[in-house]
Order: sequence, then C-alpha cells, then structure tokens
Amino acid sequence: MKTFWLCILLFATVAPASSAEVAVIAHPSVPADQLDKSRLFDLYTGEVREWNNGSLVVLIDLKPKSEVKEAFYDYLGKSASRMKSIWMKNMLTGEGQPPVSVESQEAILERVASTPGAIGYIDRRLVTDQVVTLTFITYEND
Repeated sequence: MKTFWLCILLFATVAPASSAEVAVIAHPSVPADQLDKSRLFDLYTGEVREWNNGSLVVLIDLKPKSEVKEAFYDYLGKSASRMKSIWMKNMLTGEGQPPVSVESQEAILERVASTPGAIGYIDRRLVTDQVVTLTFITYEND
C-alpha cells in the first residue's frame, strides 16, 4: 500500500511537460506560403537575401532570451550565440546585416506586419491575420 501512495505522490508532484508551437510569420507581400527547415536556415544565416520575386528579406529577431527564441534556433540546429557569430562574420565581410532585434514577440508581430519582405517568429497564440504563417515549430515547454 505504501508503494501505491508513493507512486500517487510522485505522479502528483511531477508536472508533465506540455508542448507549444512557434509560428514563423511573414509580411503578406512575401511570395511564399510555406518554408522548409533548410530554406529557413538559409534565410536566417544570410545565404539567401532575396525572396523569389527579388524583394529583400528583412529578418526580425527576438532580443531577449526566451523559450520561443531557443525553440526557433534549436529547430535551425544552431544556438542563438552561434547564429550571432554567423551574422557578425557576414557583417564584417560585407555579406549582410544581422536581423533587426526587438524586445518582445508583440514587437516582432508589429514589425513583420508593417515591413514588406519581413519574416520573424512568435508563439503561435499571438498570430493575427496581419501576417501569414509559413511554418510551425513544436517544442516542449515547462
């Protein structure tokens, strides 16, 4: 009987992890309706700087550390600090600029919605009809 109550107590104190989703969003002028992981990586590393119609890609990034930012860069296979070093190298060699960094997911939504060619990432629950969603990234949150 003690084992039974010990198991009940253990299950009650361990909160199950739940999943959440990051939405990769873009300005409605962006000529894409979805992005795969490889294309997203190429955009965020500066390998690709123009959309298929020739318009410039405007990258918007979240400045503070958060689960959403971590999930986005984990999906790309790089840490945020590694991405920062890639951007700095691009900037120093004249091959591109780092993303515009903003303080909140709401600011990303606002900037993407108002900037032609812009792309960013936010929690799925914050998405509005001002932007288009190109992909979802599922991650475990605490």
